[in-house]
Amino acid sequence: MKPRNLPGKDDSKGAASIVSLWSSKIFDLHLDRIAIVYVRQSTPQQVIENRESRERQYALVQVAQRLGWPPERIVVIDEDQGHSAKEAHDRSGFQRLMTEVSLNHVGIVLGLEVTRLSRSNKDWHQLIDICAIFRTLLGDQDGVYDPLDSNDRLLLGMKGAMSEFELITLRNRLDRGMRNKAERGELFRSVPVGYFKTPIGEILQEPDEQARGMIQLLFEKFDELGSAHAVYRYFVANQLQLGFRNPGTGELEWRLPFPNTILAILHHPMYAGAYAFGMRRAGTKNPATGRTEGRTRFSPPEEISVLLHDRLPAYICWDRYLANLERLKHNRSLRETQGAPRCGTALLQGLVVCSKCGHRMTTHYQASSRPNYHCREYLRSHSQEYCGGISASTLDDLVVQELLRALEPAALELSLRAIENVEQERKRLHDQWHQKLERVRHETARAERQYHSVDFENRLVARTLEARWEDALKKQRQVEEEYHRFLAKLPATLNATDRQRIQALSQNVQSLWHAAGTTAKDRKQIIRCLVEKVVVAVDATERTDVTIAWKGGVTTQHQVARPVGSFKQLKDFPRLKRRLEQLYREGFHRGPIAEKLNAEGFVPPHRRGVFNELAVGKLMRDLGLVGEYFRDDLLQKDDWRIPDLARRLGVKAQKIHHWIKQGWIHSRRTPSGKHWIIWADKDEIRRLKQIAKVKNSWLKVSRPDLIIPKPHPTR
Repeated sequence: MKPRNLPGKDDSKGAASIVSLWSSKIFDLHLDRIAIVYVRQSTPQQVIENRESRERQYALVQVAQRLGWPPERIVVIDEDQGHSAKEAHDRSGFQRLMTEVSLNHVGIVLGLEVTRLSRSNKDWHQLIDICAIFRTLLGDQDGVYDPLDSNDRLLLGMKGAMSEFELITLRNRLDRGMRNKAERGELFRSVPVGYFKTPIGEILQEPDEQARGMIQLLFEKFDELGSAHAVYRYFVANQLQLGFRNPGTGELEWRLPFPNTILAILHHPMYAGAYAFGMRRAGTKNPATGRTEGRTRFSPPEEISVLLHDRLPAYICWDRYLANLERLKHNRSLRETQGAPRCGTALLQGLVVCSKCGHRMTTHYQASSRPNYHCREYLRSHSQEYCGGISASTLDDLVVQELLRALEPAALELSLRAIENVEQERKRLHDQWHQKLERVRHETARAERQYHSVDFENRLVARTLEARWEDALKKQRQVEEEYHRFLAKLPATLNATDRQRIQALSQNVQSLWHAAGTTAKDRKQIIRCLVEKVVVAVDATERTDVTIAWKGGVTTQHQVARPVGSFKQLKDFPRLKRRLEQLYREGFHRGPIAEKLNAEGFVPPHRRGVFNELAVGKLMRDLGLVGEYFRDDLLQKDDWRIPDLARRLGVKAQKIHHWIKQGWIHSRRTPSGKHWIIWADKDEIRRLKQIAKVKNSWLKVSRPDLIIPKPHPTR
């Protein structure tokens, strides 16, 4: 196979530079395939501004023609414009090029330089290997290279390494310059909501009073409500908007905040007057896919790259900023944190601590909606010992009882504070409405001034300004109507009736706690204001020791009875067993035994309801007091078993059961309730024999005297 003859030279410098370096590397097998010209620039800004580079890359089409490829066999791939060559996974054009080479369709790949194809050694050497397999040539402004030739392969490898290192050098140079400016506290890519960057680069608080007030209100409501999502719900419920600066025009745009916006404000050190650089921590990069996985998180203050205090105007102090971060950390549902109050009925969520292992107990809701607290540390540590659990209602009732008892002396102070808080909250909302009205009236007045200042004969401009003025008037009327509706719903001041109702509710803490409008989340927040934690020592019995650690360091000791699974776990089970045996020996039936146990204060293990016949019968069988068979020691004088009495009378046992049901004979059950015992002396035997001779349906009519049993001697 011979190389093609050198085509005629041209005056084009781009073509001559490659053609002059052409050697005996282009054969017929290359010219029988297509030639690919790869065009790429790194950023959209380069695509717009660096036109000369783009023209030089497209000029490689003429170079391919000079090398012998006809125009219809030359393919230009330029879909990677504005994409960096650092990675190949997001460059569809480069992937298309690799596919065409792998299908043995390409004779030569032309690029202005190696950096246009790749700045990654991994991608560059992969392209070289594939081109070597399918005998595809590579060409740039310096020459044509055959990947099968050892010298060309060495040169291509060196060019790829230099290309990658060049990108690293440029990036390091930019990063170090950026870091140096950041260490002086002068690097501001953007400023968060509530701040304003002047044309000379000075950072000021938002000059708009309402925009500043909304940021201050956000921090105040976080101190009051305790969670970012609660602040978000408050802003949405009252239609409170934050003022965002438009990056293009610099004008204020009022929008409702998102939860992530509120979290970003609470995490940003700038609101505490500190300059911060590198405060966000990006996710980890997957080496297999090259993609960044995981969301971006805020770094704690000790991990921020550059942190300069007292450099910027502050909305809050640094100590308050750190307290907010600590509160946000405790709001997360982690093993070591309490978590934010939720809507579940378990009031001590995140406050219950196991005394055995020292870890927080988990709140678990069963299918029956009866929550409980249990320790899951044995699952985490692969231990066989289970610390135990306790019903939420049992523990909640104790803590609520002690909490209400502690709040009773402060009822008067609570009522005064409640009135003060309600008035302060209303003042905040009305101030925001007044500022909103002031803004919309100013915009209307400005539109009016613009309309009156124009030459009325110039109708092209006058009509536009007139329409703008009408829109401003409509917006003003809409805001005023919304304010009137708000004012009717929530007056600016409390009237006498509202004050009396608040005082009555606040002074009666019990009624306020159990009121229908008090939610489980409200009760949890009240508990967390006074209770630090609740330490529970779950024993094998139903008796559980509870230690309530109050805010301020005071602790109180208590003991509660929790539901257990069996009678043997009851602490007074020996006494219950002795009493049951005593009542059984005295001949009491299950029903009377259950009544006596309930009257004496005994409680079933599950602590639901009271003893009944079924529970007593099951317990007696478990204790071996009664069995499946009839015990002869239960028979007293003139007592009969039903089978024995049936044989004595010469009747079926079913007839005697019928007599028992009708009340014609004296009968009682055994303690187990399974068998009947019949009392019948000689006179009763004669009466029963007479009854047996008469049909049951005729007894009441023909012999009513026979159906009346003889009085029992012991009754």
